[in-house]
Amino acid sequence: MAKVGVEQSLTNIQQVLREKGYDVVELKQESDAQNCDCCVVTGLDSNVMGMSDTITKGSVIDANGMSADEVCRQVESRLQ
Repeated sequence: MAKVGVEQSLTNIQQVLREKGYDVVELKQESDAQNCDCCVVTGLDSNVMGMSDTITKGSVIDANGMSADEVCRQVESRLQ
């Protein structure tokens, strides 16, 4: 299953993704995102965790204003 990095504050999204079988990694520092297939962030900061210059192979999902289920659908669609 895909590895999904999720910002620390998004515990409800972490839980839903784990229930769906994803390998969830908390994004605590810049290097945590590098091996993720997809990252979920709050989007409250334009330079979340200093990741603006991080090269990640996966897409980044801004979870701001979205429910956990909506975020899961975004993750699923981007990982197809």
